[in-house]
Amino acid sequence: MNLFAWMKRIGAWRWSVLLGLGLIAAGYAYWTTTRPAELIRPSSQQSIDAQSSDSAQQPIRQLTPGTSWQLQLSGTVDPTILDGILNPKKMIDLDLIETPQATIDAIRAKNIVVICYFNAGGSENFRSDYDRFPASVQGKGLDMWPGEFWLDVRQVEVLRPIMQSRMDLAVEKKCDGVDPDNVDGYTNDTGFPLAAADQLAYNKMLANEAHARGLSIGLKNDIDQIPELSHDFDWALNEQCFEFNECEIYSHFTSKNKAVFGVEYEGDIKDFCPKANAANLDWLKKELALDARPRTACRLD
Repeated sequence: MNLFAWMKRIGAWRWSVLLGLGLIAAGYAYWTTTRPAELIRPSSQQSIDAQSSDSAQQPIRQLTPGTSWQLQLSGTVDPTILDGILNPKKMIDLDLIETPQATIDAIRAKNIVVICYFNAGGSENFRSDYDRFPASVQGKGLDMWPGEFWLDVRQVEVLRPIMQSRMDLAVEKKCDGVDPDNVDGYTNDTGFPLAAADQLAYNKMLANEAHARGLSIGLKNDIDQIPELSHDFDWALNEQCFEFNECEIYSHFTSKNKAVFGVEYEGDIKDFCPKANAANLDWLKKELALDARPRTACRLD
C-alpha cells in the first residue's frame, strides 16, 4: 500500500495527530542534545547555587556616621556601657574568640550592632587555631605585642581557609560584622617583601569573604589604600590619625555615608574632638589596653 492510500484509510484527522506528535518528539530530542550545560546540572548543584544566592542576599547591617560606639578588647566585656546613651545607633566592637556567646546575645537584644575583632594580618600563639598557620607564612613579631607574628599575605590561598573559619565563627556567634586587624603589613617590617598590590589583594579577599556571609567589614588603618578600598569595605576604624595628622583621607568613607570610628590614646580631647566632629567622624579617647573604661566620646553621648 502506498503512502497516499494509507493516509486516506486512517483519515485526515488521525494523520494530523500523528504528525503533531512526531514534531514534538523531534523537538524534544534536539533540545536535550543541544541545550546549554548550565541547564542540565544535577539538582544538587542547583541547590548549592540557590544557597549561595540566598546567603549573598542577606542584609548587611550598615554603620553610618553618628553612631555611638565602644571598643573593648581586654577584660570582661561590659554589655551595659552604652545603656545610658539615647542615640538609637549603637555599636560595640569586641574580641571574636574570647567574648562569651551570652554576652553577644545580651548586647544584640538591645539592638546594638556587634562587631567581632580578629587578627587578620598576624598569627597569635595564644589562639586555639595557631597550629593552622604553617611556619612558611609567619614572619617577624609585631612590635609591642608578644606572641604575635606578621603573616605573608602573598600566600592568600594558605590564609584564606583560616580566615574563612574565623568568619564562620563570627556568623555562628551572631556577630553583625568583623574588624580584621593588622591589614597594613606591607607598610611594616614583616620579614616578607610585601608590596601594596599584595596587601590590596588580601584585603579585598577578606571583604569578599565577609560579604559572602552577610557580615559587614571595617577597614582597620591601612590609610594609604583607602581610595582603593573604600568601595569594598563598609566602614572604617582608625587609631591615632589625629596624633599623626592623617585623618582627611577618611572623607572617602564619610562621603559615601559610611561610618568612620577612631581612637586616640594620647592628646587632649579639646584638641582633636572638635576636628573629629567637624569631619563627621566618631571618635573616642581610650587607653591602649582597650578595657571597658576609661572611655570618652567626642559626640553623641
